[in-house]
Amino acid sequence: MTKKINIQGKKVILSNFQETDISKKYLNWLNDPEVVKFSKQRFINHDFFSSKNYFDSFIGSKNLFISIKLSEGNQMIGTMTVYFKNHNAVDVGIMIGDKSKWGRGYGKDAWNSLLVWLENELNIVKITAGTLASNIGMLKLIKESGMLLESIKKNHEIIDNISVDVLYFSKFKS
Repeated sequence: MTKKINIQGKKVILSNFQETDISKKYLNWLNDPEVVKFSKQRFINHDFFSSKNYFDSFIGSKNLFISIKLSEGNQMIGTMTVYFKNHNAVDVGIMIGDKSKWGRGYGKDAWNSLLVWLENELNIVKITAGTLASNIGMLKLIKESGMLLESIKKNHEIIDNISVDVLYFSKFKS
């Protein structure tokens, strides 16, 4: 059974993604080249069935699929994932799909609220995340959260016909 979550940030609420969250708006995010430019989702043409299959993959697992909603108005603006690893470690990811919310602190609030919850409520001792070296917004978010560079996969992916490094970061419970 997936752990039920309800995390209140300053600007957002994080809760379990529900099947009803698979909306036309959500599918538009997944199929928007600008939204998924730095994600492996850019290689998939998403529809309700592919999204439902992804949603179903979390059922019965310890991993979390999270919706990010505005504290005011309860509008979904993105998603997060938490993949549990061995030794009290997790790997986290985020997508702010609503481009009108980019650069306004919603992703930072969601990210930091989740990291604090993982450390305090679940006693997670190591949190990891990866991103492409060209994903400036994600790099800023990761670094501002106190994560440190752990490893680099040189020229690992191609973005706009240019080889790009994949950077892996980690943060240990203080």
